[in-house]
Amino acid sequence: MKMNRIVTKGLAFVMALAVILGAVPVKAMAELIDTSDNSVIISKSVPQGKTGKRMNVTFSVRNDSGEDWEDVEVSIYNSGSYIAGPNALEGEYIFPFEVTTATFEPKHVGTVKTGSSKNVSLPVKVRADLAEGYYSVQIEVSSKGNKANATEYVNVWITKPTGNDDDDDENDREVGFVLGEGQNTPRGAYPAVMDFTINMRNNGLSEARDVSVVMVLDKDTNVFPFDINEGNYDRNFEKIDPNETVALPYSMGIRSDAYTGYYPIKFEIRYRETATGQIMKEEESFWVHVRNKEKDDTSGEFNENDRTKARIVVDSFETIPENIIAGEPFTLILRMKNASASIAASNILFSLESEKVDNSSVFTTESGSSSMVVNSLAAGEVAELSIDMLSRAGIDQRSYALTIKETYDSPEYKNASESVSIDIPIRQVARLNTGTIEVMPDSVTVGSESNIMFPINNTGKVLLYNVMVAFEADSIQPADTYVGNIKPGETGNVDVMLSAIAPTMDEGKVKISITYEDENGDVQPAVEKELSLYVTEPVSEEPGMDMEVGDFTDVSMEEESFLKKYKIHIGGGAAALAVVAAVLLVRMRKKKKARQEEDDLGDEIS
Repeated sequence: MKMNRIVTKGLAFVMALAVILGAVPVKAMAELIDTSDNSVIISKSVPQGKTGKRMNVTFSVRNDSGEDWEDVEVSIYNSGSYIAGPNALEGEYIFPFEVTTATFEPKHVGTVKTGSSKNVSLPVKVRADLAEGYYSVQIEVSSKGNKANATEYVNVWITKPTGNDDDDDENDREVGFVLGEGQNTPRGAYPAVMDFTINMRNNGLSEARDVSVVMVLDKDTNVFPFDINEGNYDRNFEKIDPNETVALPYSMGIRSDAYTGYYPIKFEIRYRETATGQIMKEEESFWVHVRNKEKDDTSGEFNENDRTKARIVVDSFETIPENIIAGEPFTLILRMKNASASIAASNILFSLESEKVDNSSVFTTESGSSSMVVNSLAAGEVAELSIDMLSRAGIDQRSYALTIKETYDSPEYKNASESVSIDIPIRQVARLNTGTIEVMPDSVTVGSESNIMFPINNTGKVLLYNVMVAFEADSIQPADTYVGNIKPGETGNVDVMLSAIAPTMDEGKVKISITYEDENGDVQPAVEKELSLYVTEPVSEEPGMDMEVGDFTDVSMEEESFLKKYKIHIGGGAAALAVVAAVLLVRMRKKKKARQEEDDLGDEIS
């Protein structure tokens, strides 16, 4: 591009410019334009920048036209052709800035009244391949009705960065954000819900990626006037281009105890300057106005200036034991912190107030006193309090609130009152019992089945999850059955068939194991029970088979004594005979086994 105006004032102008620069060393002069005849773009000093870094092209827009200019816009003039590399021929124009979509974006200046000026600053990034020297930039000015229409030059001085330059200088950042540009302050009144949208513009030179805008919440009503009724107030954007404006919509309920006034809502903006770059952070604030009660309404003994006070919060807490069983004692350890940055607290009274169930407190103190005193807490200091407490028996298993009420003095705020709460979980011991165990029949032969039925009663206050019942004995096929969940006060029923696989060689006891899971899915230790079930060999048609004479004689004698003892008559039917046969057969096998062991012992002795 050929210059419209070339240097004509020679050495005198260069010397005058050197005076303006304050003895800036003059090196290879790439482009220099005489700006002394400018009538609209006025440069009182030469903007300075460094190669590869951000800089601001600063100047004033002067209106001496005799009439006001409205909706004035200022931008770097876009000629459409630039020398992009470092090898420009002598005399050719070299554009000194990196060309992005934001480079030529107009900046709205507003109204410039006649006879006045407005300062303007245009952010740009200097090309990294430039040689040191002076460069000229053409600035375009326009306005509503074309009353202002000028294109004039600004000279800039570019040098190389030095080792002392901070690579993380704020002015060198590719991305920056502005909140609420051109917006009025949102206003809301209690109890209405406040709906508002915040405009956020990327005023940097590069696009921002993986942008996350996080609203900074606070429990203190004096800092944050809104109810926190959502789990997430983040607003996320995959990409925000340079000079692009995005909307951040919010719908917030105003706190009932918020005072009328302006509140700065803080935001943390996280982003990447490239797709794989590190996460950058920036903090911005946006003001809102809330109308509710005036501070004078609850000032009590304080005047308008007594508003600076400490903030005492629960830093952490623990209980000993960690798992508290309803009805048992425990020790509560509270760590109370003065979260103020510089304000101390003194004469601090902590009072504990328990949540109530059926008008009775869940937590009480063993000493009977629920108050504790701390003489002072410096800013940032933590005080540890230990309280022996009792939990109420018979309550449901869940977390219960314990409120800590605070009364304290600060240098500029006397008798301040605040309260904070913690939630303490209470556990219940699971309890169960079984009803009458029915075994039908209680004596079977090998290959037969017996039906087992009994109820399981949940006598505790917690749900029994996934109740299982297992049966085990040498004489039966191991079996288990699923009962399911049993609610407190309810009953689950067991109904299972057990298969006999071997004759009973002991007292006929079958082991019952009842297991269940807690609310975390952990299987609890088994509750064990027993039932009696005799298993015999099938009765043979030849009663004396496989029996020695002595055996049969012993059985006959035992059968006679057994019938007399239990007054059983042969005429009583087949059922009675089956019972007798089973019992006598078991006894016969035991005696035969004992004789065999005696014979084996005799062989060893001889």
